[in-house]
Amino acid sequence: MSRLFTLTLNPAVDRELTVPAIEYNTVLRAAQWQVDCGGKGFNVSRMLKSLGADNTALGFAGGKSGEVLREGLEALGIDTDFVWVADETRTNVSIVTEAHNRYIKVNEPGPTISSAELKILIQKVRQFSAPGDWWVLAGSLPPGVPASIYAELITVIQQAGAHAILDSSGEALRLGCKAKPFMVKPNDVEAQALTNLAVSSQTDIINVAKAIQSIGPIHVVISLGKKGLLGVTPDQVWLIKSPQVDERNPIGAGDSLVGGVVWGLKQAYSVDEALCWGVACGAAAASLSGTGVASFKRVKSLYAQTKAQLI
Repeated sequence: MSRLFTLTLNPAVDRELTVPAIEYNTVLRAAQWQVDCGGKGFNVSRMLKSLGADNTALGFAGGKSGEVLREGLEALGIDTDFVWVADETRTNVSIVTEAHNRYIKVNEPGPTISSAELKILIQKVRQFSAPGDWWVLAGSLPPGVPASIYAELITVIQQAGAHAILDSSGEALRLGCKAKPFMVKPNDVEAQALTNLAVSSQTDIINVAKAIQSIGPIHVVISLGKKGLLGVTPDQVWLIKSPQVDERNPIGAGDSLVGGVVWGLKQAYSVDEALCWGVACGAAAASLSGTGVASFKRVKSLYAQTKAQLI
């Protein structure tokens, strides 16, 4: 039976503070606060677990914050296998208004990773990789990690017969695409930065997705926030519109989307069905406070409102 893995090279403790209004040059007092295990891959792991899928979360972790992440994920029933590093795992802070109409998010750069720590991580991925498994490689890179790392890991994973899905940005995404992963999932802004092409219309976004596909990925999924996503396979283009939800915090919704997609693919659903599950997961996450993930019941109710349109 195939297995599920997520890899988060730059995880974080996500702290969200809710305030009446965002003001400057004054003391803001939080009415509510929430702490989540953050980092894009870990968010995917939490979504997968909520859907009932066992998975293993890998990544770098360090210090007290790293212990918070390990304990938090394992309390959810998610297996972890971290490379422990000398420096402290970062903390990211979000400040959101009670009306959920404005937010500020500040991300720390993360711990500096040594070459020895990086080699341990690469060897761990090599040992785990096996035919038929699904891997999600997601997020930014901490200091000390080269932009070529995702390309190297995708090669390791796919040479072992597993499938790699990449969700990153910038040079790490560009180089990762060249390694021909099974799927990449940038948002429209990241896709525009990668290709230097406009994303002003549906036709633009199709062209951008195909331009990315020409670099190497088999499937390209462009997440579009409230609008859903556009997916390009080797011979089809799909548009999946997002169901209407009362949005509270969109941060992390794209990670839930990836979780829903890889869950659907592991269930052997067609690509368009898997994309629908992804949109349902993303919409459900956006309706929650913090970087929370929705229940399977909530996701299933939104999936029933989600349809794939062949373009």
